[in-house]
Amino acid sequence: MSRKIYITQPDKDKLLKIINKAKFESLDDNLNLKDLEVEIIRATVTDISMLPSNVITMNSKVLLLMEGIEEEVTLVYPSEADIIENKISILSPIGTAILGYSEGDIIEWNVPKGTAQIEVKKVLFQPEALGYYDL
Repeated sequence: MSRKIYITQPDKDKLLKIINKAKFESLDDNLNLKDLEVEIIRATVTDISMLPSNVITMNSKVLLLMEGIEEEVTLVYPSEADIIENKISILSPIGTAILGYSEGDIIEWNVPKGTAQIEVKKVLFQPEALGYYDL
C-alpha cells in the first residue's frame, strides 16, 4: 500500500501542464511522465496554509539517504534542473519519487538501475513554509 502524499494546487496545476505539453509533443512514452501523473492524481491536494513544513513540494531542498549516501537536492521544474547545483528535475525518477513525501518517509522507487530505497531525512527548505507560494 502506498503512503499518503500531499501536493499544493499550484504545483498540481503546473505539473499537469508540463505532462500535457509533453503528451502533445509525443513524449508521453516517457515512463517518468506516466509515473508522475499517477503520483499527482493519487496525491491529496492540501491548502498551502495547511501544508506541513516537512512535506516535499516543488523547489524544496531536502536531505535524502540513498544507498548509504546522504545527499542534499532541490526539487525543480525541468527547465531549472542543474546537476552541478544538485537541482533535480521533477521528471527524473528520484524527483518524481520524492514529491509529496515527508521527513522520515522511506520510498521504494524504480530507477534505471533497478529499485532504489530513498529515505527523506530532512526537508531543509520548503517555499510554502516561508510564505513563498509562487516559485
